Amino acid sequence: MNRRPTRLHHTAYVSRDLEKTRAFYEDIIGLPLDATWCESDELFGEVRTYCHCFFGLEDGSALAFFQFASPRDAEEFGPKMPDTPFHHIALHVDRGTQAAIEARLAAAGYREPDTYVLEHGYCRSLYAVDPNGMIVELTCDTAEAIRPDVVRSRRDRAHGELQRWLAGDHTSNNTYR
Repeated sequence: MNRRPTRLHHTAYVSRDLEKTRAFYEDIIGLPLDATWCESDELFGEVRTYCHCFFGLEDGSALAFFQFASPRDAEEFGPKMPDTPFHHIALHVDRGTQAAIEARLAAAGYREPDTYVLEHGYCRSLYAVDPNGMIVELTCDTAEAIRPDVVRSRRDRAHGELQRWLAGDHTSNNTYR
């Protein structure tokens, strides 16, 4: 028996245009459309009709998007993406996949500020804004940062680093920059 969740099953977001969302996640990012559920359920005191699409990741988890049939339901439930780069979803990719996605974004007309790159030192992150206004980060870790001994050491120090920061010592511990 597992003592913690084994993996992310899915995350869910609201879309106003599932076809634009499908084109972004399937054609540009490369996630296959694994399932589409068209449903009506009593939710929050009313019958809501919606379509729910799942875009699959390699580990079996998914990004899911809802589109409501009723404009009133769409307005009530989203999308309401915060206007901050600190609210985003990050997907792990290897260097080749990141380069291919970067090329597909450029070919599809994505330019700054809707796409940009940050070199964090321990990883290179490609950011893109999806058709729903959500920021998607495609992250490629450096070989050094994912060595088992480095990962173990970081995990061993994680609580202490958090306590140090919360106590007011905001010194950077990113030794990769």
